[in-house]
Amino acid sequence: MAKIRDRNEDFKDAVRHAAVSAGYDESKLAAIMASFIIHKPKQSSPFTRAALKTLESIGALEQFMLKHRKDYMDMHRTTEQERDSIEQEVAEFVKACKEQIDILKNSISNEDTNAKGWLGIRADSSNADTIAHKHGVVLILSEKLHAVTSEFDKLRAIRFQDAINKRIPRRKQKRVVNPSSTVASGILDQPELKETDETQLERPRLQQQLLDDETRALQVELTNLLDAVQQTETKMVEMSALNHLMSTHVLQQAQQIEHLYDQAVEATKNVELGNKELSQAIQRNSSSRTFLVLFLFVLTFSILFLDWYS
Repeated sequence: MAKIRDRNEDFKDAVRHAAVSAGYDESKLAAIMASFIIHKPKQSSPFTRAALKTLESIGALEQFMLKHRKDYMDMHRTTEQERDSIEQEVAEFVKACKEQIDILKNSISNEDTNAKGWLGIRADSSNADTIAHKHGVVLILSEKLHAVTSEFDKLRAIRFQDAINKRIPRRKQKRVVNPSSTVASGILDQPELKETDETQLERPRLQQQLLDDETRALQVELTNLLDAVQQTETKMVEMSALNHLMSTHVLQQAQQIEHLYDQAVEATKNVELGNKELSQAIQRNSSSRTFLVLFLFVLTFSILFLDWYS
């Protein structure tokens, strides 16, 4: 078995001799030789930088939710305004992340369009693999964003359920006042007081009017509480519908991206098969051309030989 020989030093010597013969000075020669030891870091593409930035934004959103989870769920630690502020900040986070993902998808679409030729066929298979990889990156980012928003939707549903339970009035026991017993107790407490017939008839009427006023006030209060509960329930249903709609759209986009990814992989396979078919067609064309030239040469030689022989 042949031994493996390290030819790096030979390559460095060849580069040094080529640089000296090209007239490079000592500083340029030292920079060239140093490049063999200290390699320059590879510059990441704009897509990679944007994807990493989007991933950092999603991670920041998740950390923000974990940090303010107790403040958002515990009604005794924060006020309603502070919880609304947390919801607004989360909504801004989600909107920014969604915009960044849309930018990545648009860049992939533009790159895919520019990579195709005038017949709509992609000539470079490596570029097709890169586009498929980018579709996979966008799919992962969309799924991660959907998972984070789903967790916040659960917290929001718990908050609104607690708000509904808090606004439902508790049943209070009504104390019924017996006018006859009140009058009787008043008479027993003050036996020496003599009242006229008109005063005895007026007192139960006043007590009944007070009871009616208290009942109407209680009905108005219960009606106001019922209206407030209905409004809160309506707003909660609307917000839940909007959140569900947003989550559905994000999931649909993730499914569409996954479908595009599968199509990109299938297109890559088709391009590879097409390249193989083109290579075989080129080989068949070259072999047929060689056979035709050989046939014409033999035919010409035969005609000349027959002419010479006759």
